[in-house]
Amino acid sequence: MTDTTQENRNPGHSLSGGFGGPLYRKLQAYGESDYYGFHMPGHKRIMGNFENPYRFDITEIDGFDDLHHPETDGALKKAQERAARLYGAEETHFLVGGSTAGILSAISGCVRRGGRILAARNCHRSVYHAIELGNLKAEYLYPQQISSLGINGAICPEDVEKILQDKRQSGEKDGPIQAAIITSPTYDGVCSDVKEIADICHRHGIPLIVDQAHGAHFPFSDYFPEDAVSAGADVVIHSVHKTLPALTQTALLHIQGELADQERIRHYLSVYQSSSPSYVLMASIDACVDLLERKSRELFQEHVKLLSAFRENCRDLKTLYLAGDDLAAGCLMETAGKEPEGKGAAAGAYDFDRSKLLISGRRAGLTGSRLSELLLQRYHLQMEMSGPDYVVGIASIADTEEGFERLNKALHELDHELEQQAAEQSGRSYPGSAEVSENDEAAELPRLSAPLTAGEAEEKEAETCPVSACTGRLAADYIYLYPPGIPLIVPGEEITGEAVDRIRQWQKAGFAVHGLVSGDRMPVLRI
Repeated sequence: MTDTTQENRNPGHSLSGGFGGPLYRKLQAYGESDYYGFHMPGHKRIMGNFENPYRFDITEIDGFDDLHHPETDGALKKAQERAARLYGAEETHFLVGGSTAGILSAISGCVRRGGRILAARNCHRSVYHAIELGNLKAEYLYPQQISSLGINGAICPEDVEKILQDKRQSGEKDGPIQAAIITSPTYDGVCSDVKEIADICHRHGIPLIVDQAHGAHFPFSDYFPEDAVSAGADVVIHSVHKTLPALTQTALLHIQGELADQERIRHYLSVYQSSSPSYVLMASIDACVDLLERKSRELFQEHVKLLSAFRENCRDLKTLYLAGDDLAAGCLMETAGKEPEGKGAAAGAYDFDRSKLLISGRRAGLTGSRLSELLLQRYHLQMEMSGPDYVVGIASIADTEEGFERLNKALHELDHELEQQAAEQSGRSYPGSAEVSENDEAAELPRLSAPLTAGEAEEKEAETCPVSACTGRLAADYIYLYPPGIPLIVPGEEITGEAVDRIRQWQKAGFAVHGLVSGDRMPVLRI
């Protein structure tokens, strides 16, 4: 009989040499390649403390606490309290289902079933899923538009005040708004004035929930915007895996103040999270918190040094354009060669996360998908996402000087090539200003009426019809691009010609539109 006990004690050995299946082998090959990731997770496959994750993979055995029923003096209780101290929150919970589990729990805990919520229309689809599950009625806050980049801007505090004031004056005949939720920063890095919005919500007696999944790094350097916890939000969700060195699916939920129902949020955390939470993921959060507690100052000093140097080196790009410093200063560079115009909300952004590398190809007439393709195929640089005429990369403390140098070299080579092409075609040294583009409205979300809530729509029978014939019908499913996962259409909303045109625009740009059936049919309600 062959004794395999020793081999099984060493998973790395037993899965090497071609074993492990197609996914394992593909990941193994990718890990050994020279592809460099300007995308999440924030550890960049470089920074981490787990020499063998199998050693940490246990269940709730004696002495190791229980995430859903933490002991007063237990290891998980202490770990979460340590994370709360690091972020300055009154109470912090580990999430092993990503920020999605936190968003679902926060909304379910703060808004009673059938109640009303004030929600930024550019929120992640998990917000809409919480609205659907609770059969909530949503009042929408529409973000400003930064048309010269084709992205959503910030939520105006004045819009929050107006809706809450109007509802109060009208007697709130449909029931009071019980909570508000916004996303800051957005997937593209745009931040809203969380402090002012929190103050407005508090004056009206409701909690503010902030999806700050992409801003878990904010507290550790003044180079980045203010974090939502210190800005006064009542519930804040951070994805530590997105911009910090932690494993995918790891996140934190912070609660503070008296407006958010802490008991209900705790209850829903146990509903939406696995009853067998991964100790590997929880240990990854704890290791990340430990690293930040001990070394955040030096790690972020080096990160900001590399990041700011990279941004400075990109200032001389002629056709490509790296957005960020102008937005972070509360202004927007509208055209090449002009001084920044507009301040704060007037420019569409309150602040900007400069670790988001938003590279626009609009001046060169280059689509985001083509720019992403060039960076990947020629230079083995993998970006996080592509928009109609831009790409977004994510930088973190795990990024290296060599990584930034590779991206800098790639952008300058492409920029020179595009400049030469423009000169040959038009006699100009470069295409010039960020000209009016059909993508100017690409991020703007159409304002659709909703005869039914998403929860009501999900209970109705559905059918499919060609996209071209859907105008006037009620949607039966979400229509969106992923990333970023912001629904263009929500179940129960009436489909307009404008929405259909946006879908066509996305398809023309080569995007995979989620929610369509067989490529060109849309689920609609059979009513």
